Amino acid sequence: MEQFQNLTYVRPKLAEVRKNCTEYVGQFKQAKSFEEADAAFLKWFGVCEAVVTQNVIASIRNTMNMKDEFYDGEIKFYNREIPKLMLLVKKGVKAVLESPFRPQLEEKYGAQLFKNAEAQMKLIKPSIILLTVKENNLTTAYSKTAAACSVEFMGEKCNFYGLLRHMQSVDRAERKAAFEAWAALYEGISAKLDDQYGKLVKTRCKIAKRLGFKDYIEYVYLSRGRYDYDAGKVRAFREAVKTYITPLCEKMYRAQASRIGVEKLRFYDESLVFPDGNASPVGTPEELTEKARTMYEEMSPETGEFFNFMTTHALFDFVTRENKHLGGYCTFLPDEKAPFIFSNFNGTSADIDVLTHEAGHAFQAYYASRRLPLSLLVSSTSEINEIHSMAMEFFAYPYMERFFGEKADKYRFAHFCESFQTIPYLVSVDEFQHRVFENPGATPADWRRYWKEIEQTYMPWRDYDGNAFLEGGGFWMQKQHIFLYPFYYVDYALAQLDAFSLYKKSVEGANAWADYLRLCGMGGTYGYFETLARADIPNPLDPETVKNVAAFAEQYAAVLMDKIQ
Repeated sequence: MEQFQNLTYVRPKLAEVRKNCTEYVGQFKQAKSFEEADAAFLKWFGVCEAVVTQNVIASIRNTMNMKDEFYDGEIKFYNREIPKLMLLVKKGVKAVLESPFRPQLEEKYGAQLFKNAEAQMKLIKPSIILLTVKENNLTTAYSKTAAACSVEFMGEKCNFYGLLRHMQSVDRAERKAAFEAWAALYEGISAKLDDQYGKLVKTRCKIAKRLGFKDYIEYVYLSRGRYDYDAGKVRAFREAVKTYITPLCEKMYRAQASRIGVEKLRFYDESLVFPDGNASPVGTPEELTEKARTMYEEMSPETGEFFNFMTTHALFDFVTRENKHLGGYCTFLPDEKAPFIFSNFNGTSADIDVLTHEAGHAFQAYYASRRLPLSLLVSSTSEINEIHSMAMEFFAYPYMERFFGEKADKYRFAHFCESFQTIPYLVSVDEFQHRVFENPGATPADWRRYWKEIEQTYMPWRDYDGNAFLEGGGFWMQKQHIFLYPFYYVDYALAQLDAFSLYKKSVEGANAWADYLRLCGMGGTYGYFETLARADIPNPLDPETVKNVAAFAEQYAAVLMDKIQ
């Protein structure tokens, strides 16, 4: 494989794609033996993989520079054409499901693949093509709106991520000024975001209705592969978070206010964990990447092999730039069996969180893709996938001295507490989306009211120091998942509970790494509950798991604080 920047991008020739898919599906249907059927299946699947690979290359390069006109055009091409190609894919999926060789195929590739295929048959119809194209274009428009935002602050041009760095300053006036600038950026585009989200809600509801679902919630649970639980189970999970986790978070924040010397913790104080400043990583992006390489070499043979592959082939983009897409992600190039990590370093400890979190995703994709027969099997449901990333953050704890020096203990304490304290916010985003789609005719004013009510339920400590926009419920729109990945957020909360459970095992001396490798290697070959059971990880939807994790978090946070004092 060449380095990523040297990979040749070629727009798929759709006429050729359709011709080859039709030919291979025909061969599959006419197969006289399992071997013939399997060979035709793999050829058909290879055509699909090639299209996905080119789409991913274009998508990565588009997010690197949202104003690159060529890749902007390519994304518009995929937004328009992929929904049409899905009808062709559906014909192949139907042939596989109806094949007399299905039992042998299930034996080779696993029953979960066919369960997913049956779900896909319910999610793809010609009647939703134009709506899906519209949804894709709306999400692209949102990404451009957010990426274009910047403001001059303390002599530098800052986007949202740049301002977050200033919100960790030891100077409270600087933190407040950065917070006000950050809020003003969102308020300035709030009308546009309201409009874009309103159109997304209507479009998504229409898609669900045309497919015959009761509502979008029923549709999205199936599309996300939530076969083992429903919205009622998630509601009960949120209630357990409110019961066991919210009170402990309040206690942690009270201690933090005392620690940093403020009478009342405001939103812009929440990120400052220590009065003399948070632990910040030492080194340039290149130096931090090299430190990560040595860390992963020491962690295990498997992680060392993985990170050297990433380094050799330049499979990351960490530096924040103007017009670069917000946030961070890990994606996967099927033809190359290569993950790619994207992020926006801002000089804070969040840079190391990315080097561990997204690298957890990337490691799992690298590890599983070399052990499983199909790229479709590499990834599991998002509730499982986020365990890969969040658990890796904890497994990296022993190596933090190389990034933070003598402040490594401060980093570990801050990271551990933040990982726990974010859970109420994660479920808040989930409840907000349920409220929105339970009331699809709601207005932007209703959305702000929903958020304010939800925030007060799960995060009663939150104080925006009189900022009218945020006090009025505007904070919801800073979460890009609500726009881009609907209902993909409670998954982080579920996975965070499991990551804590794995780390608890590690602290107690059990071989948690073996469980983690087993989890990564399974990919998506089993359902959610079965995957957890096979990796010996407790079910986070059980209130007892939430209660046990909360007890562990309280006890271990005290242990970490003692190391600092």
